[in-house]
Amino acid sequence: MTRKTFVAGVGMVPFAKPGASESYEKMGAAATRLALADAGIGYGAVEEAYAGYIYGDTCSGQRALYEVGLTGIPIFNVNNACSTGSNAIYLARRAIETGVADVVLAVGFEQMNPGALGAVFRDRPKSTERFEDSARDILGASDIPTAIRLFGGAGFDHMKRHGTPLESFAKIRAKASRHAARNPLAVFRKEVTAEEVMADQVIWPGVMTRLMACPPTCGAAAAVLCSEDAAKKFGLDTRVWIAGQAMTTDTADTFESQDMRRVVGYGMAQRAAEQLYHATGIGPDDVDVVELHDCFAHNELIIYEALGLCPEGGAQKFIDDGDNTYGGRYVVNPSGGLLSKGHPIGATGLAQCVELTQQLRGTADARQVEGARVALQHNVGVGGACVVTMYRN
Repeated sequence: MTRKTFVAGVGMVPFAKPGASESYEKMGAAATRLALADAGIGYGAVEEAYAGYIYGDTCSGQRALYEVGLTGIPIFNVNNACSTGSNAIYLARRAIETGVADVVLAVGFEQMNPGALGAVFRDRPKSTERFEDSARDILGASDIPTAIRLFGGAGFDHMKRHGTPLESFAKIRAKASRHAARNPLAVFRKEVTAEEVMADQVIWPGVMTRLMACPPTCGAAAAVLCSEDAAKKFGLDTRVWIAGQAMTTDTADTFESQDMRRVVGYGMAQRAAEQLYHATGIGPDDVDVVELHDCFAHNELIIYEALGLCPEGGAQKFIDDGDNTYGGRYVVNPSGGLLSKGHPIGATGLAQCVELTQQLRGTADARQVEGARVALQHNVGVGGACVVTMYRN
């Protein structure tokens, strides 16, 4: 038996560049307090908590939440690459739907260092080793940093298959900046044009400029989820609920297809979306607003197609027609996305939840998508894991 799960409260601290934020436990505690205040409930009512982060020592979740209260509840630490925040939501929802708990907290935070992502433990095999090997087999050897290599390679694959011009990625980045200009919590709020993106520092000739990549970011976000029973007991907000979620990992085609799009999660996203649409009876045509994982402009483009927002090979037209922004078919990443809002890895999935909850409540201020009733969230991590979530009003 399953029970309905509501998003009773959300909270998020302003994202910041590395070195400009508070430490992780302060950010995590602050986001949690904001979510509890938004829900109108005390920490003492929370029965379980799931804390997501990837750059931190064991029990960092306890370190952050002990700042809020010492209630003895189960606190689980979650680490699943860049999809960590959504995995925390996934586990919190399951606890409610299966009757284990009635009020559950999901929180994500990250205190990052400047520069490209790198391995922390250098005395053992990397978790991304097979993905890097596949990229080398497909693209050849290179000293380009791993994340740029993987996601830039996926965009390069799309360019070769479908004739997609580099300008399409520049238009995505420009769109992200226009959206982020309306978001006071985004780390980069300066608007840039597609021409400025194209003219920026080249980090992979013909494939990527610096502005097409998201920045390392520090931040935290949280959500309070509850059952219908808890909502009645505490008088909690029931305007937004989770209609369904799907979580997938890699299959053999990731490594056997010789397709860089699949190496970075196209197949995972496609399968998760299909599972979600089937389970909820809600298809992409029903969706109003989308927050998806645009760690690079290249990934946003290929995920349009993986989620069925446009046909395979149709992303360039989708972008040129303005169907990814206000006035078009969907508004994608009204928050500014990872490209402009920022990507504090453990917090990213929770920040997407914050944005979509505000959109469905009609409280997103200058970012508000008119008449938003159905919201879709996509969060992926190479390694790999993908979570796709449907929210309803």
